[in-house]
Amino acid sequence: MKLLDQILEHNHTFVETEKYKEFQTSKFPDKKMVILTCMDTRLVELLPQAMNFKNGDVKIVKSAGAVVAHPFGGIMRSLLVAVYELGADEICVVGHHDCGMSKLDAGSFLGKAEARGVSAEKIDMLRYSGVHLEEWLKGFEKVEDSVTHSVEAIKNHPLLPEGVPVHGLVIDPGTGKLDEVINGYASASSQGPDQTRQDA
Repeated sequence: MKLLDQILEHNHTFVETEKYKEFQTSKFPDKKMVILTCMDTRLVELLPQAMNFKNGDVKIVKSAGAVVAHPFGGIMRSLLVAVYELGADEICVVGHHDCGMSKLDAGSFLGKAEARGVSAEKIDMLRYSGVHLEEWLKGFEKVEDSVTHSVEAIKNHPLLPEGVPVHGLVIDPGTGKLDEVINGYASASSQGPDQTRQDA
């Protein structure tokens, strides 16, 4: 049986036996936070457990490496929708160690694309059209730097309202241990004595 068939067969039983009832909640995050994290399979259940979140507590947006690649791309739009339309008051970027985006190599990636049937002519056409594939497919060396970059991109977005804390964390995908990279409360209160202490 193919995977999609297995999914649909399970779903039929799931709905008939009313297993969905234990997951029922509203579309608004109870803890008023939206998390941007990686699509890594190890984080699917580990991350909410490690952060003490249950179904309905937070919005979770996922991208490869928890990267905000473009200030007006789908990831940033999702974060802003969570803030303006769904009541999130805080944003948290959670990267992780041993990430597939770490040291992603454009040459190797494009070689795999060609091996899967994407022609060299298509790749050349993208380049001739002004797409900087090497930049677009660039990974990162250090996860803490990548988290900082994403936090800064979010925090400085012209449509993000003032005072929204943007935190940055790194999680260990083996143990769930969280390390703080950026405490968004410190930077959200950028007026007054806190900022003076930071600048000193």
